[in-house]
Amino acid sequence: MTETKKERRKGERKGTYLLFLTFAETQEIHTGSLGILAVKGEYCYVGSALNGIDSRIKRHFSKEKKTRWHIDHLTLSADTTEAYISLVPIPECTLSEMAENSGCIPVFKGFGCSDCRCRTHLFSINETSKQKLLITSGAVPFR
Repeated sequence: MTETKKERRKGERKGTYLLFLTFAETQEIHTGSLGILAVKGEYCYVGSALNGIDSRIKRHFSKEKKTRWHIDHLTLSADTTEAYISLVPIPECTLSEMAENSGCIPVFKGFGCSDCRCRTHLFSINETSKQKLLITSGAVPFR
């Protein structure tokens, strides 16, 4: 008997996550409806997966996928990718506010937030803002 998608996801964790992406060189990436974005340096993307965080993050690490979301365009081109998950429930928009309050700089208006009123869910970061966000959010490395 074959499992349905819903049955497969039943046991998966739900929640929010932080995805850290590094681009060593400037790249111009077409992101669908947002157009072309020039990226270089380190970025943090705030995301949520209410139907399976494990599958979602594994998808972000995959280089073999159909581009479905804005972030897919970036994950296909990033030099390095790290993921952290919230152990306590933090709404995606609250996590986005925490990023900004930690010194992360909002970039690319409308990125990853077409279903909410946030300015963006993508931030330019440095090591200090990254560490502050990780401490404030209590996020731990994805395993």
